[in-house]
Parts: sequence; C-alpha cells; structure tokens
Amino acid sequence: MAEEIKSLEELNAVAQGTEAAAAEPAAAPREPVRDALGRSYATGKRKDAVARVWIKPGSGKVTVNGKDMDKYFARPVLQMILRQPFQVAGVEGEFDVMATVRGGGLSGQAGAVKHGISKALQLYEPSLRPALKAAGFLTRDSRVVERKKYGKRKARRSFQFSKR
Repeated sequence: MAEEIKSLEELNAVAQGTEAAAAEPAAAPREPVRDALGRSYATGKRKDAVARVWIKPGSGKVTVNGKDMDKYFARPVLQMILRQPFQVAGVEGEFDVMATVRGGGLSGQAGAVKHGISKALQLYEPSLRPALKAAGFLTRDSRVVERKKYGKRKARRSFQFSKR
C-alpha cells in the first residue's frame, strides 16, 4: 500500500477509479477474425473426430471432405445436425462451408463439423456469439468412449457368471 486512506471520500474516490479501470477492458467488443480470402477458420471436435472448418459468405453450400453434404452425410439426422448452428444464428443460406474431417464415425464427424461451424461463425461475426453460446454449440462435448478394463468383457460389463 503506497498511500493510506484516511477518510470515506478518499475511499470512494479510489473505489470509483478502480471501477472505471475494470470496466474499460470488459467493454471492448470482439473483432472479427478473417484471413486474406475473407474466410474464418475453426477446429471442431467430438468423440474421436476432428473437423477443420472454413466458412465464407456465399449461397449456403456445404462441402465435407470434397463431397457435398448430402452425399457425405446421407442420413437426414446428420444433415440436420450440420444445419443447427445456422438456424440458431439466423443466417441460413448465407455462408459456404468447406470442411475436412477425420477420425471417428459419421455421428462423431457430424458433431465435430457442427462444433467447427459454430466456432467459425462466432469468429466471423462476433454478434452471433450469444445465440450460439446459449444453445451450447460453442462448448466441446467432452464425452468419449470409456476404456476397457482388464478382468471385464467391456468397460464395465463382467463376464457371465456360472454357478456350475
């Protein structure tokens, strides 16, 4: 403590000075993060799948590993998962997505691309962040398969017990 506070007025002055200093950095708005081609990049993860996602303004075309979304994710449920971030943010059909995904199965890959799209959207347009965060799309789903234990048939399943 460099200076000693002796009155209530001095205390109020010091408190107001620290409040003003603390409010300035918090009020700074987020800046959009875009590369030289006007794209935003993000990495999405789910289970064992890792997706690298680039988004840019366009007509709403989604390409996954060089294939159209309808060809790569044939099941309608997986296609719906990929569309969710755009619906929540209210920007359907405004961005083109180019994604490369590896590891895991189709369900995990769809979740990884969804996570990547959500992160890239909020980097491209920071004003979309509250809607995506409220929907829980920016949080990485940390659930993974539990490892198999020795003396067990699977992670928790025991071998069948035989009395005789």
